[in-house]
Amino acid sequence: MPSAPRIKGLYHFSFPCRDAEETRAFYEDLLGLPLVNCMQADRVPSTGEEKPYAHFFFEMGDGSYIAFFDLGTGEMPKPSPNTPAWVMHFAVEVASVGEVTAMRDRLRAAGVQTTDVVDHEFIKSIYVFDPNGLRLEVTARTEAPGYVEEAARTAHDEMARWAERKAGLLAGRG
Repeated sequence: MPSAPRIKGLYHFSFPCRDAEETRAFYEDLLGLPLVNCMQADRVPSTGEEKPYAHFFFEMGDGSYIAFFDLGTGEMPKPSPNTPAWVMHFAVEVASVGEVTAMRDRLRAAGVQTTDVVDHEFIKSIYVFDPNGLRLEVTARTEAPGYVEEAARTAHDEMARWAERKAGLLAGRG
């Protein structure tokens, strides 16, 4: 099999939303991400399905985007019934822990509930739910020199250890 082309980065992550303007206010006015594109259509290009929608994009500092679909129903996106709420999330990076704290304070001042700063040893983060129930992590890197390289060196061994542990967990079910 030929080698896979190298993926250079995330272009966008899309999520459904209940209300486009409510979502715009959160991401643009509170988080500071500029709205850079909003398109409306009545047909889904990839499937041909007839469905009116708005698809809109907020630009992040690295040129990638967080995007949303407003399907015009006003319905809240439903969480996965077999997944804890803390699992499904996306993380955005700021330059420092001070900026994480500043974002926490800004969100709290706007009445948005956030966690305190969580120390993950290699990053420090806050967590918040957006108006659509999407969990957002705002994080800053704090890793020691060599951490990323060491994690990459041991990643496959850790994955194998997890596979063994998971087999034991599954075997213990029945």
